[in-house]
Amino acid sequence: MQLTRLELYKRVCDSPLSKVAPEFGISGTALAAICKQYQVPYPGSGYWTRKLLGLPAELRPLLATSDDIIEITPSVPKPRKPRQKRLPEEGSARNTRAGAKHRRAARHPLLFGVEEHFRKTRDVKDGEFLRPYKRILPDLISLEPALPCALSIANDLYLTLTKEGYRVHIAPTNNDLRRIHVNEQEMERKDRKYGRYDSGSIWGPDRPTVFYIDTVPIGLALTEMTERVTMRYLNGDYHREDSKPIRSAKPWQLTHSWTTEQDMPCGRFRIIAYSPKNGVDWSVSWQETAQEPLGGMIPNIVETLRAAKDKLQRLMTAENEAAAERKREWEEEWARYERQEDARKAAQAVTDNRQQLAEIIDKWGKAMTVERFFADAEGRLRSADEERRQHLTERLMLARAMMGSLDPLDFIEGWLVPDERYRSKYF
Repeated sequence: MQLTRLELYKRVCDSPLSKVAPEFGISGTALAAICKQYQVPYPGSGYWTRKLLGLPAELRPLLATSDDIIEITPSVPKPRKPRQKRLPEEGSARNTRAGAKHRRAARHPLLFGVEEHFRKTRDVKDGEFLRPYKRILPDLISLEPALPCALSIANDLYLTLTKEGYRVHIAPTNNDLRRIHVNEQEMERKDRKYGRYDSGSIWGPDRPTVFYIDTVPIGLALTEMTERVTMRYLNGDYHREDSKPIRSAKPWQLTHSWTTEQDMPCGRFRIIAYSPKNGVDWSVSWQETAQEPLGGMIPNIVETLRAAKDKLQRLMTAENEAAAERKREWEEEWARYERQEDARKAAQAVTDNRQQLAEIIDKWGKAMTVERFFADAEGRLRSADEERRQHLTERLMLARAMMGSLDPLDFIEGWLVPDERYRSKYF
């Protein structure tokens, strides 16, 4: 088969080498060797996996070095002698490798590619948890060195729940589920001293990680815990009292140093299960110790959560009834408020109407004074001499025009009756 470098480049970019090579009658290794010989780039290791997961994957461009015609000759496989199958001996290396491959742990779909997102974090100081930019992630909190351990614990928990028939996922946006506050202290204290100046904030996802037992939602969170340790100030920074910089410091170097207490991540983890439904106050947690890691507790955790379903169902039913009662009371209170507000507006409208009418009457009284003034002026003008009458007649007309209408019907027409000002909804 003959084709150009550009044609070969398009073929290997559209499908993996293992799928393109059989079309040419050769192996994937042979096709890779041909691409290297003619300087044709092809996707590297992990390219197709990242593309399948929707992650960014880079592909090198084809350099215009030449436009040679590539001749690909199908390879003829050599006939192989039939070999008698032999069962592997117990304890052999082949049997050990097969068993190891069978025991290789799977990865839960929710955790595909999340490690990279967790490591893309905002600036954090030594001893502070990761704060990734992405907010739609599984509910995991840990230091960067402890992240692989956190993912391993979460993976074991999620896979165990999946095996029991429960799908672990991130709650959708249209669900009325919320994430509770997660306490990171290994030993709960009244005060909190996490972060610089004891005011550090801990990252949390925007949506809870949940699974359902029938119709009962249960939220899951995994956090690395903190312990109260003594920190010593030395050379412009704080260090653990038992750390190497402090232990190796000379006595004179510690003369002007001081100590304080701070909550620092301890490398041990806690699993929190809780009710993500608003108004249902229920949670239970398990934390590992030096004698008992969390991995060994997972079967007991799943069994405990399964047994808690009936209790959670009763709590949810009680909360739904209480919420319905609160809604009914709120609607009744709102109806009472609307009736009171309607009565107040209707009474205010009557008061405003009376006040406006009184103002109209007052204006009419003043208008009558003006009218008597003009009537008296016109009477006097008739008895004035001709020259003065011609001079004042125009002034008197202009004065009347400036005073506006003096018709009482015009005054009453501008008055708003009560229904025009506000019409009651109830009365």
